[in-house]
Amino acid sequence: MALNLTHIHHVALICRDYRASKHFYTQILGLPIISENYRAKRQSWKLDLKLPDSGQLELFSFPDPPARGSHPEHCGLRHLAFGVADLDHAIQHLTDANIDVEPIRIDEFTGARFTFFPDPDRLPIELYETQDGSN
Repeated sequence: MALNLTHIHHVALICRDYRASKHFYTQILGLPIISENYRAKRQSWKLDLKLPDSGQLELFSFPDPPARGSHPEHCGLRHLAFGVADLDHAIQHLTDANIDVEPIRIDEFTGARFTFFPDPDRLPIELYETQDGSN
């Protein structure tokens, strides 16, 4: 019997520099803050951000988290991807904020355009252009 999953509720990320990551996700990507809490026992911030589809991004900070390999490809979560209606506009916004964006690629199966850029901890983030901003 299937689980009847309805949606992704949240994605959790651990960051090294909380202030830099908070700025990146709220000011550069424009994700609204739902709540922000400091957990003294863990010396950890937890920032809940609202995603465009009503899901959430949980941003955690911990003292001295170990680095996670990303290049070459490692097993596990590869990247976080957001759909955008206008890839050129999104790239211009990022480059205006001094974010390095990779050259545009074309999805060989859908023909859609996409690109990648890093967050402050070098986590790859993808922007995938869709006709209506979905999928």
